[in-house]
Amino acid sequence: MVGVDFGTLSGRAVVVRVSDGAEVGSAVHAYTHGVMETALPTGERLGPDWALQSPQDWIDVLRIAVPAALADAGVAPSSVIGLGTDFTACTVLPATSSGTPLCVETPRVPHAWPKLWKHHAAQPHADRINALASSRGESWLARYGGKISSEWEFAKALQVLEEAPEVYGRAARWIEAADWIVWQLTGVESRNTCTAGYKGIFQDGTYPSPDFLAALNPAFADFTTKLLPSEGETLSGGETPFEGEVSAGGEVSSSGERGLDPLGGSPRVVSLAPLGGLAGRLTAEAAAWTTLPEGIAICTGNVDAHVTAAAADAVRPGQMVAIMGTSTCHVMPSDRLAEVPGMCGVVKDGIVPGLWGYEAGQSAVGDIFAWYVSTLGVNAHEELTALAERQKVGEHGLVALDWFGGNRSVLVDHNLSGVIVGQTLATKPEDVYRALIESTAYGARMIVETFEKAGVPVEEFVVAGGLLKNRFLMQVYADVLRRPLSVIGSDQGPALGSAIHAAVAAGAYPDIQRAAAAMGKRTEAAYLPDEARADAYDRLYTQYQILHDTFGDGRMLHTLRAIRNEAAA
Repeated sequence: MVGVDFGTLSGRAVVVRVSDGAEVGSAVHAYTHGVMETALPTGERLGPDWALQSPQDWIDVLRIAVPAALADAGVAPSSVIGLGTDFTACTVLPATSSGTPLCVETPRVPHAWPKLWKHHAAQPHADRINALASSRGESWLARYGGKISSEWEFAKALQVLEEAPEVYGRAARWIEAADWIVWQLTGVESRNTCTAGYKGIFQDGTYPSPDFLAALNPAFADFTTKLLPSEGETLSGGETPFEGEVSAGGEVSSSGERGLDPLGGSPRVVSLAPLGGLAGRLTAEAAAWTTLPEGIAICTGNVDAHVTAAAADAVRPGQMVAIMGTSTCHVMPSDRLAEVPGMCGVVKDGIVPGLWGYEAGQSAVGDIFAWYVSTLGVNAHEELTALAERQKVGEHGLVALDWFGGNRSVLVDHNLSGVIVGQTLATKPEDVYRALIESTAYGARMIVETFEKAGVPVEEFVVAGGLLKNRFLMQVYADVLRRPLSVIGSDQGPALGSAIHAAVAAGAYPDIQRAAAAMGKRTEAAYLPDEARADAYDRLYTQYQILHDTFGDGRMLHTLRAIRNEAAA
């Protein structure tokens, strides 16, 4: 199998043995355009809190990383039976009905480009959506902890409508990159259960009503029609990629009957694809890009964090996986439904079919450490870690809030910002560095405690992602959380997870749980908490909670953000 992980700064491909999940080859391709935060490639300036990507970079991963991974593995392309992909989310783009990104047609228009997950300029639009949903008592709001995020599909689309209505009008599709890349690989348009549920406010078989959307903006009433794929297709060999449909009213039916096309009134089937499902077969064009055989199985699209649960063989109730990189995403299957304040969502079948899938997260983690080191003008992560590690808990006299990229959970407010308290003229760089590491661990503890207070137990805390390489950071998390940390047995968790899902789509395993058991890798209790340090961290965590509640109302931090934006305009 081949798994392809489309990340924030690069895409990576891994070649995986189906029988046991052994990773036999891999390759990484850094995006040429990276993250566009200040200007377009054509020079047009971007506003505060923007973050865009180029779809050409994603295609280049297929052209470059996949053949390179095959070469690294030394296996013949003909031996590959399937390919799976995962993406950051919500990374979403406007496109034509044939799938052409609008930025191809109008490259000088900022809103025509894909909005990366950390595009936070739609926070005012998210605030309006939340206020209206709360005032109307919309039933879906509780499934998202009481607030939807500015990172998600609806807020970003409302921003496009109100700031670039001509782009909104031309966009026949508003599609997650996770689904768009599968469309390019198969020629079959689809929408996966995961992004539809977590990022598209799809709950209990329906999207928010046109009446609700019209109350936000009359021109927004038809927005959900842009989320629906074109008429379902039959794959080669008579296969159908998935079952179920979304009708003109936005409701899913499993009856197989056709609904009315909301745009034209003609019958059509619109399906949401289950995770691990067969989305289609590799087209001749995509086979030429990847050097893989035409016709191999292509798995349903998915989110990087959610596929990683399978890579860690953590697909049972109560196993929380924290995928720690530039940000952290916390995902956990559960056999119970509860309303968890500030969660990113709870979705039936959202991680593995048959269970409720919960998601929470921190908008910046690795990005915080990278930012701080960059302010010193050197790449000194190892040196700062070594110096920080020598300190006793609390020796630096600092406590920080981990909101440098806003707060995803549990406050769901991306206009919040970082805070460091306790600095003096004696404060050293390593003091701040350690305090920032600790702040992200406090944020993770806040999330875990919020879940457990809501009646959703966290039985095991599993860590994946690039930050696993920092053993000191892992020990801090074990001490702050007061619980053992298990760790994934792969450096390429999302890509491995995508390959595991693809093995199910290709028929090598009957379901994700059995594929994960055979191909996933996890070391239990790799880091154990030290009782004395944990006691000391309890005192600091109490101060973090006070800061969290003091600044979490946003009065000061929102004002500072507004002053900054006015000055930058």
